[in-house]
Amino acid sequence: MVNGTTGEGLALSIQERKQLAEEWVRQGKDKLDHVIIHVGALSLPGSQELARHAAAIGASGIAVIAPFFFKPTSKDELLAFLREVASEAPAIPFYYYHIPPLTGVKIRVEELLDGIKEQIPTFQGVKFSDTDLLDLAQCINKNGREEFVFLYGVDEQLLSALAIGANGAVGSTYNYLGQKTNMMLQAFAQHDLALARKYQFLTGEFLNFVIKLGFGVAQTKAVMTFVSGIPMGPPRLPLVKASEEFIAKAKAKLDSIVWPTN
Repeated sequence: MVNGTTGEGLALSIQERKQLAEEWVRQGKDKLDHVIIHVGALSLPGSQELARHAAAIGASGIAVIAPFFFKPTSKDELLAFLREVASEAPAIPFYYYHIPPLTGVKIRVEELLDGIKEQIPTFQGVKFSDTDLLDLAQCINKNGREEFVFLYGVDEQLLSALAIGANGAVGSTYNYLGQKTNMMLQAFAQHDLALARKYQFLTGEFLNFVIKLGFGVAQTKAVMTFVSGIPMGPPRLPLVKASEEFIAKAKAKLDSIVWPTN
């Protein structure tokens, strides 16, 4: 998922977002199963322009968050906005990116799903970045025919979401703990809940540690840099880059974690 939260999509210009989308689609060809472009914006025309562009460059889907300055206050208002964006890319799947901690839009996804296919024929599913597992559970319960996918976005609670039926995950920690998360997914698939818990608890131990130090997108990029060796560069203002003290402490903590060997 390109130009989302970790990618600072909403801090970029329209042209920058297009440039990144083009490069991800180009580099991902024959390597990645999906390249979903986040095209949400505060203005409807901006979001529509990005949707048209994503479709034109061959993206495998688009995702949209709710506008968060002039906010929709009802399901109908939110659906109207999403419908107008989705209609600009009618040949590719559409995902709603539900992230109320950042948008402040707390319209329950369960409510949003009622009749959504009639409004948005390309609707494919939800990136669900909220801790309200009751809402997620009700969505999955309503999805008896498995029409839709639910990709969970609160990394420290992924195992809980899997237990109630989430189909997968999109999150920032997978940029540097992807292998460990895959091991957790494998353990869960093999019904080894004790091993899956170990991976989830150790991921949580690291996140709990860095959250207390002050952990946001800038700090995430710093961790991605020292784990991968690929320089992520500084964030864009008003975010400021992670301190050397944070980097040293986060690296020491990650290095100290003993992961399961089987």
